[in-house]
Amino acid sequence: MPKLWNETIDAHRHAVRDAIIDATAGLVARHGLRSVTMSDVAHEAGIGRATLYKYFPDAEAILRAWHDRAIRGHVEQLTAARDRVDGARDRLEAVLEAYARLSHGSHGPHDADLAAALHRDERVTSAQREVRRLLVEVLEAAVATGDVRADVPPDELAGYCLHALAGAGRLRSKAAIGRLVKLTLAGLRP
Repeated sequence: MPKLWNETIDAHRHAVRDAIIDATAGLVARHGLRSVTMSDVAHEAGIGRATLYKYFPDAEAILRAWHDRAIRGHVEQLTAARDRVDGARDRLEAVLEAYARLSHGSHGPHDADLAAALHRDERVTSAQREVRRLLVEVLEAAVATGDVRADVPPDELAGYCLHALAGAGRLRSKAAIGRLVKLTLAGLRP
């Protein structure tokens, strides 16, 4: 019985934490970081301020938690894209398409100071290394099958792909994103 009780409490804590994070992200998206107060967050999440402060000391801490959750989700999406298909070339294309979609979707209205603070975090750097490692592995497999050029090291090719597809954030349509992915793939051909 105590194990079930602890699991129930943990599930409740995670649900409250997620509600706080979601409420804060929504408020910031609508009003900007500087106009969001902890009282606003508590109200939006449907909890008391005392409860809110048990979870987070300030709005920036909540946004860091939101950003961490988003980053973990992005890495999981890229891994899932890789694992959904067979064949080195298809895996490469699936990962590049997923990365381009994520790059496109992650460029919403941001407070410049907040974006700079969140992207300096070591967890972001670690996730970027993980994404690069995943892409290098996919590229190495595609080099081995002859689907990708072998005259440039896979790590350099990964850098090329990441920088090229970061431009997807400024594109206006899915068709444009698809063209960017195809152009990036063309640069990888032997």
